[in-house]
Amino acid sequence: MQLLEIIRKEVQHVLSELYGSEAANREFQVNLTKPEFEGDYTIVIFSLVKALSIPPSTLAQALGERLIARRPDIFASHALVKGFLNLIIHDAWWVSVLNQSYGLSTYGFAPPSGKKFMVEYSSPNTNKPLHLGHLRNNFLGWSIAAILKANGHEVVRTCIVNDRGVHICKSMIAWQRFADGATPESTGKKGDHFVGDWYVRFNEAYRTEVEERIAQGVEKAIAEKEAPILLATQELLLKWEQGDPATMELWRTMNTWVYAGFDATYRRIGSQFEKTYFESATYLLGKRAVEEGLAKGVFQKREDGSVWIDLRSEGLDEKLLLRKDGTSVYITQDIGLAMQKYDDSQMNQSIYVIGDEQNYHMKVLRLICQKMAFPYADDIHHLSYGMVELPTGKMKSREGTVVDADDIVAEMVSIAEKHTRELGKLANIPDPEQPFLFETLGIGALKFFLLRVDPKKKMIFNPEESIDFHGFTGPFIQYTYARIRSILRKMSPEAEYDLSQVSLQPLERDVLTRLEMYGQVIRQSAENLDPSEIAIYAFQLAQSFNAFYASHSVANASTEGERQLRLRLCLMTSHIIASSLSLLGIAVPERM
Repeated sequence: MQLLEIIRKEVQHVLSELYGSEAANREFQVNLTKPEFEGDYTIVIFSLVKALSIPPSTLAQALGERLIARRPDIFASHALVKGFLNLIIHDAWWVSVLNQSYGLSTYGFAPPSGKKFMVEYSSPNTNKPLHLGHLRNNFLGWSIAAILKANGHEVVRTCIVNDRGVHICKSMIAWQRFADGATPESTGKKGDHFVGDWYVRFNEAYRTEVEERIAQGVEKAIAEKEAPILLATQELLLKWEQGDPATMELWRTMNTWVYAGFDATYRRIGSQFEKTYFESATYLLGKRAVEEGLAKGVFQKREDGSVWIDLRSEGLDEKLLLRKDGTSVYITQDIGLAMQKYDDSQMNQSIYVIGDEQNYHMKVLRLICQKMAFPYADDIHHLSYGMVELPTGKMKSREGTVVDADDIVAEMVSIAEKHTRELGKLANIPDPEQPFLFETLGIGALKFFLLRVDPKKKMIFNPEESIDFHGFTGPFIQYTYARIRSILRKMSPEAEYDLSQVSLQPLERDVLTRLEMYGQVIRQSAENLDPSEIAIYAFQLAQSFNAFYASHSVANASTEGERQLRLRLCLMTSHIIASSLSLLGIAVPERM
């Protein structure tokens, strides 16, 4: 049990003992003590004072005395600061934590819980390459899955590939009309970028046709609806749903090009999935579910043959499920996907990592599943996250103004190389190992920057700012790890050495305090589905270690006991930095 949990339980016990069971159920906060005050943990007693009508000093004194009496092995003394009770933890207790845990690379992880989670992320369309927004999505999804695993849960990482629909047909029709048989091989282009070019080409041709028809006197709305290339695209979609052989062959060929491109990007950024679903399969399940919903009266068919659900009583509106020509829409495949997921995994919760522009869509999906009485409806959870913007503004894929994931990754690695060379951090790195270091730092900086912000918030990505060896960045933490590993290559702690008589310096206590709370941070991050809590923790731990190391020598400690304690502190810190960054999908370099 983490110390924070122990303190909470002990305070509740003392409150019950002194003031009754109702007092024990009152809310109160326990925080790390601020550096300018004496203490390790602080109990904020304002809420208790108000509820119990007891003067702050009286309540704090009573709590402090009883806590020390109950757990003299943990609490050495206490200090009163107005509405706060500061607790001082015994050196011996901190040292015991260090002795028990300094060699454990899995410190803070929970035992198996028996619960299963499914985390869906990435969800690309096969008409364009992955872009910067997909990177935040992938990093969030992968990290949430890793954090849930660290909490003892079984996790299935999934991806839904949106491989059908009118957007796919737009790339197909543009390739048919303008490519003249070109392929990724003949052009030397990565497959997903190649197909994405034809999606942009479609929109260019569409705009031209609309402008020409408007110039001929056609109303804008009609020109947009009846542009020849759009009508041809809609006809192609209908052919696809009817299984037209030529259409299906072109669809399979272009998707194969895209998948090869996606796989290369996923390998480079370290994104994996246990199971991949395809919209081309799940939409059929969705269409069958719509037929079932019609029979139950959940959905309604209009005179033109289209199928809808009326959600106005739930504060939404009417939602289309099948078009009048029988073709499906996004929500149709998502109904089928929800069914397939549950049939495959019987999970306790299904987490969808999807941008906040789909908040409405996800509300509709959950409501439809509830109205269909699906057993998993209430376990659908939308992890809604804010979009990533550049300093220049929003990205638009139709205009070809998005920043492709491959380009931003390459830029990050290049920036990492430039900064590393400028700072002279390559002295101990052989030439063949340097590209791997640049890759580790560049991708680590990218992941950390995109994960250090609360997922619910929108963010602006600045490549240069993300690689600062002295800032709130991944490379700062990676450099701290490499520094510690350099110390440990020269000397290592002796397991048999007795530290019982060693006293702790304040900066050593500060590092130990942060190390001990790692398990609590992992649990809280999982409860909130928020990797930024891990990122902030890793950064603060690195800061604490650097402050300690700047003031206290390890090799030249005044006694052997001090040296052995600091070596154990180094080893445990290196394990937890590596562990916390691994939960963000970030590797650590052994040398810099």
